[in-house]
Amino acid sequence: MSLSGPIICIEDDKDDQLLIAEAIKELQILNEVCFFFDGEAALEFLKSTPKKPFLILCDTNLPLINGIELRKRLNENEYLRRKSIPFVFITTSANPALVQIAYDITVQGYFKKPYTYIELKRQIKLIIAYWSECLHPTSEV
Repeated sequence: MSLSGPIICIEDDKDDQLLIAEAIKELQILNEVCFFFDGEAALEFLKSTPKKPFLILCDTNLPLINGIELRKRLNENEYLRRKSIPFVFITTSANPALVQIAYDITVQGYFKKPYTYIELKRQIKLIIAYWSECLHPTSEV
């Protein structure tokens, strides 16, 4: 993980993408934000980019490869697993069984999408602040 690396956001709802982008801008987070509409496009990008992403924000309900399957594939890929990119779900689904599956496949966070922009911005601020302070195997100390 690189604190200055891009934030990867996998979200198939264009309105949600715009809200997330606006929140990041208002919070004055300077990281590049790379948006993807589906898990397959995100996976191909992550496999091919030399960039060291700061964080992955992902919905669970996605076309082609859903968020759960995407996380599984990232875990199975040695190159991507070694990058130790924090993977956080932000999704409308708060189904306890899905939350359990997510943690079984080692996500680093699971957040229910809030109903208001103010709450979404608060969530993003919290997530970014946490991962900005957290050390892990590829931290730049």
